[in-house]
Order: sequence, then structure tokens, then C-alpha cells
Amino acid sequence: MRLGRIGYVNCYPVYGAMDRAIVVPPATLVTGTPAELNDRLADGRLDVSVISAVAYAEQAAHLELLPDLAISSDGPVRSVLLLSRLPPPDLGGRRVLVSAASRTSVLLLELLAREVWGIGIEPVRAPTEPGDLARLATTPHDAVLVIGDAALLLRALGTYPHVVDLGEAWKRHTGLPFVFAVWAARRDADRAAAHQVHRALLASRKWGLTHLADLAEQAARVTDVDLGDCAEYLAGLDYGLSYRHLAGLTDFLRRLAAAGRIPDGTLRFLGAA
Repeated sequence: MRLGRIGYVNCYPVYGAMDRAIVVPPATLVTGTPAELNDRLADGRLDVSVISAVAYAEQAAHLELLPDLAISSDGPVRSVLLLSRLPPPDLGGRRVLVSAASRTSVLLLELLAREVWGIGIEPVRAPTEPGDLARLATTPHDAVLVIGDAALLLRALGTYPHVVDLGEAWKRHTGLPFVFAVWAARRDADRAAAHQVHRALLASRKWGLTHLADLAEQAARVTDVDLGDCAEYLAGLDYGLSYRHLAGLTDFLRRLAAAGRIPDGTLRFLGAA
């Protein structure tokens, strides 16, 4: 089995025990950006992976969700940010750079622009990983959408007067949590092996959620973000997939389907081995 994992801090609570061999993954770990993992799961280079919510919806005919496992926020997410030189309602027709790593965040931004700020935006894809931030400063733009570790770093610099946390904006708009990523298995994957991977992920998450202080220290070392900010960030994320999370996920996907951005469909979970 080949198991995809994102190298961002937000995945530490799920993969931290595997990285430390406290939980032995019954699969080969493959690290990539959200966009890379989306593609690898879609074309069969991965059997199970964390993927963006939109990628699941687009490939639902070939995928099954792993129960009780997601990356979500019920309010501020802190790592999916619109950083702007102008108030968001003034960004209509302006140059907005967006992360090339996550389509879910881009579609969420477009939805909020349309439904909350009453504007249309034309996002321009640009490299926005941590190593790209110095070059970003010399690229003409009025606002930028950044995700993951890059969002934590760029916000800490304090160079943009307007900061919109997309998780918080969604919560204010709908009253629901926002599910950014899910774990899914290919329907043609070995089912018994997929269940073993699922059990290992849940066991690793259990360890991670009881060792957030250790994971925050690791995150601070890796990113150079303040330890307190890393601890607050990890504590604010949710890694379950309850009925309330599913309500938020289905509401988001319903809105996108109604706008013709994704196929309409239903959620399907990994069944019995």
C-alpha cells in the first residue's frame, strides 16, 4: 500500500506517531503538496491519501472516504489566509495571487467573494510555498491566498494590513465547521489493506492529540514560527469527521455543485473489508 501525507504542520497530529515509529504504518509513506497528492490518488500512484475536499468530490466515483478522519476547523483555521493590501470588498478586478497547492481553498475564496463580499475575483495561480515567499514580495499583487506553513510564516511578518482567515469567514457565513481535507482510499485498492491503514491512522491520531505540545515544539523548529503560535494553531484544528463536520462539508460541496464548479454527488465511505 502507498499512503499519501502532506508535509505541512497541520498533518503532524495524524502522522507524528508514524514518524516516530510509535505506530508502524502498514504502507509506504509518500509526501507531497495537497495538489500533488490529489493527482497521485486520482491516477493510482497512491492507494490511500489525505486529499482536499474538492479533489474527493471531483473523483468520488473512484474513491471512498475513511470514516472519522479529516482536517477541519470550527472557526479560525490560521493556515488558510487571504492577506490583502485592500479591504476584501475592494478586491473586485484586482490582482489576487492564489496558492497553486490547494483548489479547495481557492474555490472557498471565490465562494466567499461572491456570497459575502459581493465581488468576482480572477485568481492568478502563483507558487506560494515557504521557499517562494521572498520572490512573492516582488510579484505585483493586491492580495494573496496562502495555505499551510507559508500562511503561518507570512502572517507572522505582518506586512499586509488586512487578514481574512477563510475558516473563520466560512463559520460566520454558515455557522458550520469547514472541512479542508479528508482521507480517502481508491475503490480498487485492497480493502483489507485499506482498513489496516485506516486503523493505523486513527491510532497515530490518538497519540498525536495527546502530544500536541511535543508536536508544536517540532513545528516551531521546522517553520521558525513562534512556539505559542504553533501550539495555538494545532489546538484549533479538528481531525474528526462527525455529523456536524459532514454538514459543513456537504453544504460547501452543494454550493459548488449548484454553481457548476464540481459534479453533484453523494459521500461514500470505506465499507467492510
